Amino acid sequence: MTPDIWEEIVSCRRRGEPAALATIVSTLGSTPGKDPMKMLVRGDGTFVGSVGGGCLEAEVWDHAKEVMRHHRSMSVKFTLTEEEYPDSGLICGGTVTVFIEPITAPALHIFGAGHVGHATASLATDAGFQVTVYDDRSDMLESERFEPSTRTVPGDYEETSRTARIGDLDFVVVMTRGHHDDERVLSALASAGVNPRFLGMIGSQSKRATLLERLAKQGVPDGWLEAIVSPVGLSIGAKTASEIAVSIVAQLIGLVRGVETAPDGSLSAPRATRSTLTPLDKR
Repeated sequence: MTPDIWEEIVSCRRRGEPAALATIVSTLGSTPGKDPMKMLVRGDGTFVGSVGGGCLEAEVWDHAKEVMRHHRSMSVKFTLTEEEYPDSGLICGGTVTVFIEPITAPALHIFGAGHVGHATASLATDAGFQVTVYDDRSDMLESERFEPSTRTVPGDYEETSRTARIGDLDFVVVMTRGHHDDERVLSALASAGVNPRFLGMIGSQSKRATLLERLAKQGVPDGWLEAIVSPVGLSIGAKTASEIAVSIVAQLIGLVRGVETAPDGSLSAPRATRSTLTPLDKR
């Protein structure tokens, strides 16, 4: 049985899985898809529903991935002719406009529920992230400390790191109570094949160098290690837990919105992407 698209939307939201909904909002002339056909694209690339199939669906799928990455809706117009899609055999000649919107918040996984972890979780939740906090101290995850929407996962760091559902569009920040636990988390994430969009670790450059050397001796690939951002957060001179949380969440917001940061945490110019430019108009 074909899954109900509305039930799948609710399911994705409950799981915190990235997803975008594409809806045909207008058509003109002959088109394979009609208003209001819908297609839900999940973060893993699978989808439910249809906007007409073929090359149109492939184009919409590409745009949906961009919408999930930058959490910004877009409206895209396509002209379905053989001239525009020479390999498709299209002869219908109509135009179709599709509105694509994110239906889930960006996911942030925080390993460590100490002062900085708690402050980061609180601020990130207010900023619209779906937050999950992991700690091996169950008392640090008491519900009174966190917003109701924050998911908490107690247990041994190596186990929770291996079993965490972290997708390639998710954000991860490691800030446990010590270098040893940070190493355990990173080693477990690497062995589980986790490749998030962003992997940050609190600490100094010297800490990063030491841990990367230790992890490399364990066989963690160089490419995976080089992706670790540390120190994490924008370079704003933050000192207190709340200030550090501001620097980290600001960096994550910048990534969501397409603003790059330099390795030292300074801001650089926004990078042009399809989500920050006028959407492609197939005419």
